[in-house]
Amino acid sequence: MRIQFTLGIVAATLGLLTSAGAQTPNPRDAVAESMGFSTPYGAPISLERADAAINAAVAEGLKHHWPVNIAVVDSGGNLLAFKRMDGAQLGSIQVSQHKAHAALAFRRETKVFENAIQDGNVYAMTLDGVIGSRGGIPLVADGKIIGAIGCSGASGAQDEVICKAGAATINNK
Repeated sequence: MRIQFTLGIVAATLGLLTSAGAQTPNPRDAVAESMGFSTPYGAPISLERADAAINAAVAEGLKHHWPVNIAVVDSGGNLLAFKRMDGAQLGSIQVSQHKAHAALAFRRETKVFENAIQDGNVYAMTLDGVIGSRGGIPLVADGKIIGAIGCSGASGAQDEVICKAGAATINNK
């Protein structure tokens, strides 16, 4: 009986060692030929254009009755313009700025990080400066990032709608 028990433990241990050595490939180990999110940085956005983006975002928020905080940073990551709509929650002041900084620093919408985290790619949370919430969008003119806009205070989807209205004043031109 003792021999059977010992053989059972040996067999179980060998099975664990064999399964540990036969790992399935990680799809994130694939190496792409080109680099995504490589739009170059350009000269800083002007205050006039930043204000136009914020005003368009405020108009969108008012249209839907979604009071939010809206921040625009320049291409160096410096806060250039900010508005807090009447009734917007105080906790979202810094969040709107964080979304703008993350969109600028990583040259992508913050929705990319939200999607990665929701898809189980939690490595995104280990990157310094990331925010896993939509509502941060780079501002691109003449193929270069001149700043970013961040909106916070409503749901993530609502923040994104408002932010896109502001970004459209720059990105569609």
